[in-house]
Amino acid sequence: MKKIKIEIKWGLLFVLSGLIWMIIEKALGWHDVNIEQHATYTLLYAPIAVALYVFALLDKRKNAYSGKMNYVQGLISGLIITLVVVILTPLSQYITHEFISPAYFPNVIKLSVDKGMMTQEEAEGHFTLVNYIQQSLIFAAFMGLMTSAVVALFTRSKG
Repeated sequence: MKKIKIEIKWGLLFVLSGLIWMIIEKALGWHDVNIEQHATYTLLYAPIAVALYVFALLDKRKNAYSGKMNYVQGLISGLIITLVVVILTPLSQYITHEFISPAYFPNVIKLSVDKGMMTQEEAEGHFTLVNYIQQSLIFAAFMGLMTSAVVALFTRSKG
C-alpha cells in the first residue's frame, strides 16, 4: 500500500474534483435550465483532469523516485491512479445523481424527447444510473489510459 500511496491520494483527489465539478455544473444550471449547454460546457473539465494527472506524476517523480522517473514508471503510476478512479466511479456517479443533481435524468430525458432525438421510452431506457455508471467506467478507463500515456511522456526525467 505504501508503494501506491501517492496514486491513491491523487485518485481520490481526482474523484473529489469531479464531484466538485458536478456541483459547479449544477449551480450553473447545466443540469436543468441550461441543460442544452451541458454537453459542450462539461468539456471544460478536461484541462482540469489532465492537470491533475500532471501534478500526480510530478508528485510521484519527486517523492517516490527522487526526481528521476522513466516513461514506464510514469505510465504505471498513471494507470494505478486510473484504477483508483475506475473503482470509485460507481460511487461518484451515485453521489452525483442521488444527491448533487437528482433531477438530471428527468431533465435530460425531457430535452431528448422535446428535441426529437429519442422517443420517451428510448430516453428513459438510455438515461439511467446503471447506463451512466457503465459509460463512466469505460470512459474513465479509456481516458485514464490515454492521459497516463501522454502525461508520462512529459513528466519523465530527461537523460
